[in-house]
Amino acid sequence: MGDKLRLFIGIFGNGASLLLYTAPILTFSRVFKKKSTEEFSCFPYVMTLFNCLIYTWYGLPIVSHLWENLPLVTINGVGILLESIFIFIYFWYSSPKEKIKVGVTFVPVIVLFGLTAAISAVVFDDHHHRKSFVGSVGLVASISMYGSPLIVMKKVIETKSVEYMPFYLSFFSFLASSLWLAYGLLSHDLFLASPNMVATPLGILQLIIYFKYKNKKELAPTTMEISKRNDDDEEKSKTTLELVVDVDRDRDGDANEKTSNNAC
Repeated sequence: MGDKLRLFIGIFGNGASLLLYTAPILTFSRVFKKKSTEEFSCFPYVMTLFNCLIYTWYGLPIVSHLWENLPLVTINGVGILLESIFIFIYFWYSSPKEKIKVGVTFVPVIVLFGLTAAISAVVFDDHHHRKSFVGSVGLVASISMYGSPLIVMKKVIETKSVEYMPFYLSFFSFLASSLWLAYGLLSHDLFLASPNMVATPLGILQLIIYFKYKNKKELAPTTMEISKRNDDDEEKSKTTLELVVDVDRDRDGDANEKTSNNAC
């Protein structure tokens, strides 16, 4: 019964993770249309790629015992493909300054994964020590992935707008982390459960911030319109005032001219 429940939750975890990994498709369709990455950050996608690389390696028979963690391999393999595409698109449409940022985060991630895979395969001789080593790195990778939206949350709080923190991304992050937390606990695998103990509260925090600021964006256009109208009214008042002054000056000039003529 326990193994069946674990497999059942693993399948649902795969589905939730697939939704999480495909959620940025809507974001990148916007990037395609505008030919610009705007204020979006590449950091979450690079961290997600790192997480997928580590846990795909963790689930393979060279680290885990046979195919005990097959659900990890399948979903994170898809994640590697999707995140690589997203990062390429981001790099293509980003500014030169942003391209440097992508390189600064992407290259160390690939190097770190390569070192992790090499050390676990060469240095350690048994599955237990390999899982401990790769799982420790995976713990850091997962916390980095689920914690990366903190950068976006800071921007949301500063701008009081959720434009760059889509609801579906926050919701699927919470859903996936909750399911993988349950999977890790049922598997008695702390390296799977521990990062999701951090990720689940972060997902809840994202949702709270989203619902707090989700209507703030709608107020901006109204405020701008009112301001614009006020500016227009002020400009019209100035123009009317100038016309009145000019008319008064013309009248004064005519009166002075008549007085001069009478004097003559």
